[in-house]
Amino acid sequence: MNKEQYKPVLVAWELTRACNLKCSHCRASSINEPEPDELSTDEAKNLIDEISEIGHILILTGGEPLMRNDIYEISDYADKKGLRVVLATNGTTLNQDNTRKLIESGIQRISISLDGATPESHDKFRGLEGAYQKAVQGIEILKENQMPFQINTTITKDNAKEIPAIIDKSKELGATAHHIFMLVPTGRGEDLKGQEITPEKYEEILEWFYEKENEVEMDLKATCAPHYYRIISQKGGSFNKKGLDMRTGGCLGGKMFCFISRTGNVYPCGYLPVAAGNTRKQSFKEIWSDSKLFRDLRNPELLEGKCGECEYNKLCGGCRARAYAETGNYLSEEPYCVYQPKH
Repeated sequence: MNKEQYKPVLVAWELTRACNLKCSHCRASSINEPEPDELSTDEAKNLIDEISEIGHILILTGGEPLMRNDIYEISDYADKKGLRVVLATNGTTLNQDNTRKLIESGIQRISISLDGATPESHDKFRGLEGAYQKAVQGIEILKENQMPFQINTTITKDNAKEIPAIIDKSKELGATAHHIFMLVPTGRGEDLKGQEITPEKYEEILEWFYEKENEVEMDLKATCAPHYYRIISQKGGSFNKKGLDMRTGGCLGGKMFCFISRTGNVYPCGYLPVAAGNTRKQSFKEIWSDSKLFRDLRNPELLEGKCGECEYNKLCGGCRARAYAETGNYLSEEPYCVYQPKH
């Protein structure tokens, strides 16, 4: 296997678990205040030095990353090291002052989550009354300051029927892109066991989403939904999108994407709780290149069950986090797929 063919194009970094919301699906199992074991500012800069050697896009996330006092210093440093820096926020604390500081620190896009088409459904999902109104107010501030933004939506049984309306709302608000995320039941999301949509509904939504992509000018992307790339292939769709909305194929965990925790643990993604290493003990480049976990995920011949037999296993490969959540084995078959392999 050629190590050089795998580059961490996207690196998501959980700066903190601290957050002002209590979202029912949250991978981070967030808390109220930053913790003392989080990477320090100096450690953060050292990590950015290492990421910039082989990475391209850095997503600053949390928790709520705006709860880190050094967020602007970290972003500015990453920008000056040549990384494209993106911020993932719930949007409720955005104001004119911190938006201006984010722009000055080199942030090039901001993602905000809308998980309901109405204040009632979004606020229930986010665990705070008024969260919808504050998020929309934050979006209006971004627009005033000409900051590109995308909308993220996590799909569950409760909000699946609202997806068309949420996409319409995203377009109305002026979003650059809308990314839908299929629920992975880890972190606080473990309490949402049973809120996952069925495999059949999963397929139905992705089929509909593909058709919707051709109807709207806004970029649409399905995340934590590797099956979508099988559907694109079956329908003869294009894989030419680049950047944050790129179409590449299946699960990118350990192949083009990784997630770094607030304490330096490196994971394939934020939903698969098996660490490839820790940046306080090894260099990021060494972890990315040499970890057994990442090498396993890059080899479709190791996939088990239906995924191992499937003719789309190089293009799709199934969600390794959902496989792990269901079986404790990250190489087992994707539990939320209706497709039957032809050989």
